[in-house]
Amino acid sequence: MKKNNKISVITLGCSKNTVDSERLMNQIKLNNLILTDNPEDAGTVIINTCGFIEAAKEESINTILNAIALKKEGKLNKVIVAGCLSERYEEELKREIGDVDAFFGTEKYEGILHELGGELKYELLGERVITTPSHTAYLKISEGCDHPCSFCAIPIMRGGHKSIPIDKLIEEAGFLTRNGAKEIIIIAQDTTDYGRDLYGVPSLAQLLSKLSNVPGVEWLRLMYAYPSNFQDEVIEEIASNPKICKYIDIPLQHISDSVLKSMRRGVTSKRTKELLIKLRERIPGITIRTTFIAGYPNEKQSDFEELCEFIKQIRFDRIGVFTYSVEENTSSFILGDPIPEKEKQRRKDILMEIQKGISLDINKTFVGSKIRVLVESKEGEFYIARSYRDAPEVDGEILIPIDEREITLGKFYTVEIFDYNDYDIYGRFSD
Repeated sequence: MKKNNKISVITLGCSKNTVDSERLMNQIKLNNLILTDNPEDAGTVIINTCGFIEAAKEESINTILNAIALKKEGKLNKVIVAGCLSERYEEELKREIGDVDAFFGTEKYEGILHELGGELKYELLGERVITTPSHTAYLKISEGCDHPCSFCAIPIMRGGHKSIPIDKLIEEAGFLTRNGAKEIIIIAQDTTDYGRDLYGVPSLAQLLSKLSNVPGVEWLRLMYAYPSNFQDEVIEEIASNPKICKYIDIPLQHISDSVLKSMRRGVTSKRTKELLIKLRERIPGITIRTTFIAGYPNEKQSDFEELCEFIKQIRFDRIGVFTYSVEENTSSFILGDPIPEKEKQRRKDILMEIQKGISLDINKTFVGSKIRVLVESKEGEFYIARSYRDAPEVDGEILIPIDEREITLGKFYTVEIFDYNDYDIYGRFSD
């Protein structure tokens, strides 16, 4: 096959970008072009970039420069840059990196395909090339965000909130399960506001109920739930529906009222705590994951100490922490970046150290219990698995010593927990 017909797609950033790349890759295949994982084996490289925070932007720039180096060595014919960084900084990128052949923003499938000499198959936009393990797939239920968070550039790159109709999502979920997916992970910039633009009211609970009836779905997992408008109907659906993992990813970013107000989060400390209490009361055994920002410009030492005490009090199952990244054209840009990077990192380390102890204590409580797991891979002396408590890539794992029995990757098994460490637990097959 001619190298000119081979396309390599490099995906950077979050799971939303993964879905975009998977849709693009399917369209590339439908146009009789060949996909390859190896950029050096391709005629064209498409880089689906991330522009969310400074570290992600640096990774995107470095990946573009590496592709250009391959082009200059004669190993590539064309470099195409797409996605969030290109959406946000196209003119600057054109001035600074002249060797890129074409720039496209987010979800610009038609333009990219025309650049490749193909055409968009509109009727097949719900079909994708699955790049995750076949038993797990992401389902992006909306695009963009209407929230005015001061630190966030997502509305600049992705626009306002636009929900995908329920019937199309049901069809896409069916495609995913027919191709082996047992776990469907619900993602968006804001999942809790799903459907308001289409149906006049938030419709996430209705969507979850219908998705759970798609043949082949065994787990539904909810990510990126915005806290300011978390509906009781969603809580009830999670609590009562056995197909929905008792798991919620709900990015909080902070707990100090002064910081939340400056962040324009639309929620107070009191309402946040009330929501967390409600989730735990109405969904027994729920795993709660959240993320925080360390070193926001007006985060005083007292605000940081309040955040530390909040984490100790609530005892989240999982947390992630980002250091504040000053972003152009966001409302917090005028606040500057007064907290030194070293101090931001110190605060992040303190938060993660607090969580480390909490995670260890929580993991200890599972010793002796039996739990259903999805076995994903085999590494060294262990099978690597996840329970309902574990989202891929961001949470812990369950390590199962390999024994003589035959185990099929991508299937569910029951294990008995016998040991633990800070973030992972160890189990033995019990069935």
